[in-house]
Amino acid sequence: MIHRIRAVTNTRSRRPARPAGLLAALAIAAGAVLSGLPAHADEPSGGAAATREAPKVDLVLDVSGSMRAEDIQGKSRISVAQKSLSEVIDALPAETDFGIRTLGATYPGGDKAEGCKDTKQLFPVGKTNKVEAKTAVATLRPTGWTPIGLALRGAAQDLGDGPTTRRVVLITDGEDSCAPPDPCDVARELAARGIPLVVDTLGLAHDDKTRQQLLCIANATGGTYTDVRTQEQLTQKVTQLVGRAAETHNVTPAKTTGTDKCETAPVLTPGVYADREKFSEHRVYRVPVKPGQELRASVSVTPDRAVARDYGVLLQATDAAGQELVRGTDAGSGRTDVASTGVRWSAPGTTDGSRSASPSATGKPGADGTVCLIVSNSFAAQAGVQAEPGLPLELTVDVAAASPAPDGPAMGLGRGWILLLTLTLAGLLTGLVFGWVARWRIAVWREN
Repeated sequence: MIHRIRAVTNTRSRRPARPAGLLAALAIAAGAVLSGLPAHADEPSGGAAATREAPKVDLVLDVSGSMRAEDIQGKSRISVAQKSLSEVIDALPAETDFGIRTLGATYPGGDKAEGCKDTKQLFPVGKTNKVEAKTAVATLRPTGWTPIGLALRGAAQDLGDGPTTRRVVLITDGEDSCAPPDPCDVARELAARGIPLVVDTLGLAHDDKTRQQLLCIANATGGTYTDVRTQEQLTQKVTQLVGRAAETHNVTPAKTTGTDKCETAPVLTPGVYADREKFSEHRVYRVPVKPGQELRASVSVTPDRAVARDYGVLLQATDAAGQELVRGTDAGSGRTDVASTGVRWSAPGTTDGSRSASPSATGKPGADGTVCLIVSNSFAAQAGVQAEPGLPLELTVDVAAASPAPDGPAMGLGRGWILLLTLTLAGLLTGLVFGWVARWRIAVWREN
C-alpha cells in the first residue's frame, strides 16, 4: 500500500491564566513549531481511467445431490440457497448485469463422465427480469455431480471479455467430484490469461478438504472465502459481494511484464499494474521521476497455493547503475492471503532546495530521470505444488510533487535537532511561566 503523510493537528485546551501576553506568545511559538512538521501530502492520482461499463456478476450455484442435506438451521442446503438468492435478486442494483449458472442440476444418471459435463447457464448475464430469475431458481432440484472446474470456465465465458473486473460468486457444499480439470488449476489458468475476473467462494459444508479447495480458488483470483452457517449469513454475504462488484468493477490493473534488467524493463506511468512472478524471482520495472517529484510505489504478492513457511517480499528503488535508493520489506511465517510492502522516494535537486524524503535515498536516478523498481520474493512451493503460472503480483505506482519531508526546510524547523531544541526551550519557558504564576498566587494568598 502506498504510505501517505498525514497532517499533524494540534489540539490545545484553554486554561485561565493571568499573564495572558506571555502565554499567547508561547502559543504562537508552539504553532510555529508544529507548522514546521510535514503537511498533508497530495493524494495519489489513482491510476489511468478505465472504460466504464456495467458491473457484471455471475452466480454459480451447486445443485448436486448432496444439496439435499438438511443441516442448516433444520433446512436443506438447496432451500436455504434458493431463499437467499430470491432475496438477493430482489435487492439487485439496477445498473448491475447479473446472471446465474448451475452445476449438477440436470443429469440424474450414474454415468460420471456424462454427469461431469453438467453445467449450464440458467439465466444469462445482463439486465435482470427479477420474476423470471426467481422462478428459474425456485424450480431447481438437487440432482447430480459437482463439476466446479468446468462451471468456472463456463462462468468466465458468460461474463465475456472487457477492461473492467468481472465477479463470480460460487455457492457449493462440497469439493469438485469431477477433476480434471482441478478447480484451483482453472482459477490460476483464468488469472494467468489476464482475464479481470474475481471468484468469491461460499461453502455450505465445513470439512477441511472443501474449505481448502474453496480457499485456493478464491486466493488464485484475489477473491474471498466465506464459511456459511446460516441463511441470513448467506443472504448478507452474497448481497455484499454483488454490491462490491458495483463499487470496484472499474478499477482494473493494467497487465504488464517485468524483466530481469532495468534497461529492458517496461516503463510505467502512475497507475495499477498486474503481473506474475515465479517463486524466488526478481522482476524489474522503470519509472521516470523528475527533480521535484516523489515516487510512491507499493507491491502485493498473493500466495495462491500452498507455500513453504518463512517467506518475504522486497521492493527496491535503485538508480540506473544499481545503487539502492530506498527499500521496503514484508516477511511472514505460515499461510497468509497477501504479502505487501511499499516505498517513497523524492528526487534530489528539487527547485526549492529540499532534500530527499527518504533518509536512505542517497543515490541519483539515471540521466533521463529513470528509477528502477525491483520486486523480489522468497516464496517456495510446498512439495507437489505446481510452480506455474507464477504468483499474482499487483504493483501500484504514483509520481507526485515532492512534499515537505521531516528533514525539509519549512520555516527552518522540522529537522530533528532543531525541533528537539525548540521543544526543549518551549518546555522550559512554560515551566517558568507557571512557576511565576504559582509564586504570584501564594504571595496574594499571604497578603489576604
